[in-house]
Amino acid sequence: MILGALIDAGVPLESVRGALGSLAIERDVVWTERVNRAGISATRFCVRGEGVQDHAHDDDHGHDHDYDHGPDHPHDESHRHPSPTGTRNRSRRMEGREGPDADAKADETIHRHHGHHRTLTEIYELIDGSALKQQGKDRAKALFHRLGEAEAAVHGISVDRVHLHEVGALDSIIDIVGVVHALEVLGVARVIASPLNVGSGTVRAAHGLYPVPAPATARLLQGAPVYSGEQAVELVTPTGALLVTSYAESFGGIPPMRLDTVGYGAGSRDLPDTPNVVRVLVGDEADVTSSPGTGGMRHVGETAQSVAVVEAEIDDMNPQIFGVLMDQLLAAGALDVFYTPIQMTKNRPGTLLTIIATPAARERLTTIVFRETTTIGVRYRETSREILDREVITVDTPLGAISIKVARRNGTILNALPEFDDCVRVAAEHGRPIKDVQALAMRAFADRVE
Repeated sequence: MILGALIDAGVPLESVRGALGSLAIERDVVWTERVNRAGISATRFCVRGEGVQDHAHDDDHGHDHDYDHGPDHPHDESHRHPSPTGTRNRSRRMEGREGPDADAKADETIHRHHGHHRTLTEIYELIDGSALKQQGKDRAKALFHRLGEAEAAVHGISVDRVHLHEVGALDSIIDIVGVVHALEVLGVARVIASPLNVGSGTVRAAHGLYPVPAPATARLLQGAPVYSGEQAVELVTPTGALLVTSYAESFGGIPPMRLDTVGYGAGSRDLPDTPNVVRVLVGDEADVTSSPGTGGMRHVGETAQSVAVVEAEIDDMNPQIFGVLMDQLLAAGALDVFYTPIQMTKNRPGTLLTIIATPAARERLTTIVFRETTTIGVRYRETSREILDREVITVDTPLGAISIKVARRNGTILNALPEFDDCVRVAAEHGRPIKDVQALAMRAFADRVE
């Protein structure tokens, strides 16, 4: 449902297919359908599941824990109204909706495919087979590691003994990898989510009946605002809880923004009393205040944000770990990570670890620091930062398309820089120096803005 909403908001389906790489070799492994849910037109993202031929992906399969659901317990892939709100939309193009076979869609069969068990290591290998950029692969792996930790805590076992059922199936891996890619395509800098309606009632598991939210879901939702609506069904699964709580820096109402586009992602079930959709609002972050004497609104380009600064001194750790630590922290949502050489007790050389993060992500990142390093304490403080309006645009050069990061203040362009990874890729493809590719990209950008 989340990926369907992001596609509906402007992420091209072909881009998602390309990012999946070897996860979806055949074109018809993934497709989209236009559906109506209680009067709302929405996009349903479909996956031909592992071992499933010519059947649409069923959002109801979405549990990523060690529980088997009875046939009398359908449930949704995600919650009713997470309303994640990104601050940038780089693509205004809407992708055409298509299916692998019109007749198959007309006579669609819901196909449950339980029993796919994979360890985290096996899932990591599949993610490495995707065409995500390295940072995206790291982010996807961090998501699954967090899921593994939640499962291990629920069952009282170590992470290396966790075998993931539903989310270990190839189609569920495609869902999560697709969301990571879609948010990168949109250039999302921040995600805000509404409080989560978890539904109510019970869910049937291999060990009996459990209350909604299910144990792994509840574990992943710790720290997030939740409530139970009138629907006696499960409205938040571990997959939805994992994605929303990992990306959302805060929960609440719609933040001040200049709304760009709206996307609706559908679940497989059509609830009679409410649209079974996830809504995504995408736009440019803004400070919005009342205009004096008019009661209207005005947009101020520059933006102030609250951030948490987390620090720790380390002088007794293998320096090889620092590189891995930085990758894990960035993948888990840190805004920035850097190291400073310092002199510590007894004049020993050490390293000051500094993490810049949203206040909501502080606890999650601190847990990673304690788990992965030798430090026994961290400091943190909350402060403010002011950022420029940022945008990513794509320019065409004689060697191929390259993304440009553009920064503005009050509408005036102050900085523009080609995406380095794009330049490296294009330079390698054409045997050209990276600096030449950067120059071509800036020339194309200058021609575009003149």
